[in-house]
Amino acid sequence: MLYYLFRYLHEHFHLAGTGVFQYTTFRAGLAIVISLLIAQIFGHRLIKVLQRKQIGESVRDLGLQGQNEKKGTPTMGGLIIILAILVPVILLCRLRNIYIILMIMSTVWLGLIGFLDDYIKVFRKNKEGLSGRFKVLGQVGLGITVGWVLFYSNEITVREYLLPNGTYSAVDASKIFKDVHLMITTVPFMKNNELNYGDLFATAGTFFNGLYGFLYIPIVIFLITAISNGANLTDGLDGLAAGTSAIIGITLAIFAFVSGNALLADYLDVMFIPDSGELVIFCTAFVGACIGFLWYNSYPAQVFMGDTGSLTLGGIITVLALVVRKELLIPILCGVFIIENLSVVVQVSWFKYTKRKYGEGRRLLRMSPLHHHYQKLGYHESKIVSRFWIVGIMLAVITLVTLKLR
Repeated sequence: MLYYLFRYLHEHFHLAGTGVFQYTTFRAGLAIVISLLIAQIFGHRLIKVLQRKQIGESVRDLGLQGQNEKKGTPTMGGLIIILAILVPVILLCRLRNIYIILMIMSTVWLGLIGFLDDYIKVFRKNKEGLSGRFKVLGQVGLGITVGWVLFYSNEITVREYLLPNGTYSAVDASKIFKDVHLMITTVPFMKNNELNYGDLFATAGTFFNGLYGFLYIPIVIFLITAISNGANLTDGLDGLAAGTSAIIGITLAIFAFVSGNALLADYLDVMFIPDSGELVIFCTAFVGACIGFLWYNSYPAQVFMGDTGSLTLGGIITVLALVVRKELLIPILCGVFIIENLSVVVQVSWFKYTKRKYGEGRRLLRMSPLHHHYQKLGYHESKIVSRFWIVGIMLAVITLVTLKLR
């Protein structure tokens, strides 16, 4: 909204200073400031409302240190994150941009699923919340929608440059280029590192040439479901999910800035994605929302994000990675979420296997997800969170290194 207003004032009245809104970097910086302010102002008021209405977390007795102290802490704080993301994005972004539309839709979609889950837990006093099948169904629905748009929309393009031998490349810049709808992604740690999803069916015959969407869309569904659930499982200690998400958000902002800038994309030899630079503003708003939420969510937490926040964070991160063509980096970048997810899968699978084989279930970890295992070992909550953040930073650095290390 403000973007269009100031562009109109600049073009028609030439008011001094209005042209600065045309710069992505200025709007990105302003987005993080607005996001932080909203999290601070709205967050404090929301916590008071939640406390007044006694919307608190019910805690199962798991024998964890400091667990009883969390009982009654307000939940549904993810509303702070969602508002702190959406307001600056709506104010500062070009809202006709297909990538921004996708990100707003994903934020609202998963926010509603998480809110419904929290609502059932808090107001209906049902500790199970929304049924797992309905939660997964909502995630699958978003995956189908995002995958379909990315695969079939002609507004989703990459730039191809004409090489001296007459062929086109997504990374070797020249003065002759064309923007094409092409489903390619970046393969990390490799030169000429573009993978065309269509090539995966190339050896199967011409009949399959138009069917590789049936491969791509399930990949999108799997990633959105896995990472959003991973973020949900990670949200078990004060500040863990929000801090980890902020680290990932900064990394994705750098990728969006590089991919959306023709000069930087040329210099770093990565594919240029037209119009994707607008995602930098979304990323900075996302980072600002996570950091602003940490003001209240760091140990000892004054509010929990609940599924309203955790499912939304994981979904946003996945869709951002998909639109900047970095989905193959998700196993590294989102390593904390993935290991939390795997710790639950392995624990449950091993328990069922040993119960079937030996008549009693056995555990590999003292408790899952992984952060609870370290609590059982006697580590303080804040130390676990700090070390997980450090691991997240290390994984983010490794991810960024792929820009040059090939």
